[in-house]
Amino acid sequence: QVQLVESGGGLVQPGGSLRLSCACSGIIFSIYTMGWYRQAPGKQRELVATITSGRTTSYADAVKGRFTISRDNAKNTMYLQMNSLKPEDTAVYYCYAKRIMPGADDGYWGQGTQVTVSS
Repeated sequence: QVQLVESGGGLVQPGGSLRLSCACSGIIFSIYTMGWYRQAPGKQRELVATITSGRTTSYADAVKGRFTISRDNAKNTMYLQMNSLKPEDTAVYYCYAKRIMPGADDGYWGQGTQVTVSS
């Protein structure tokens, strides 16, 4: 069974830092493109960052320069280092795994972890 387990969410003050983790099982992790999404109350889910199997990264403009996505294939784990956090970063953060090739499966989602940035 495929399982994505997120951890590291919580309450932090503006300007603080947090590191999210997404541990994956049931897939060959090293060949999957991974991503972080977030959804704030009353808003659509949006892409935050991605990292390919070749470790190419991309970021949404709103988090560029503050967040860093990474992966440890030996641990089957993806990370999101979040620095200089703002109240606008408050959201449920979800991890996502997807094979990028013809005929690939539909991808997999984690359950999400709450990040709250507030004084």
